[in-house]
Amino acid sequence: MRIDQCRDVVELATAYLEDALPPEEARAVEAHLAGCPGCTTYVDQMRRTVRELGSLEDDPLPAEVRTALLEALRDRRRTT
Repeated sequence: MRIDQCRDVVELATAYLEDALPPEEARAVEAHLAGCPGCTTYVDQMRRTVRELGSLEDDPLPAEVRTALLEALRDRRRTT
């Protein structure tokens, strides 16, 4: 597989960072990253974001906030 466009890397970035790509696709992403500073920066930023978010403690939402959030998501889903 060959990745020619940055758009391809953006679409595969999450799976790449989770080591969920088949080896051939992972190598293609790495080959693109080797020659594309913009995509390298993008993937590095995603990697840092995942690392930082993973270190946050879980604070449970108050019941009323959780209910309001779920209702807003349901309403949005109905309108799209």
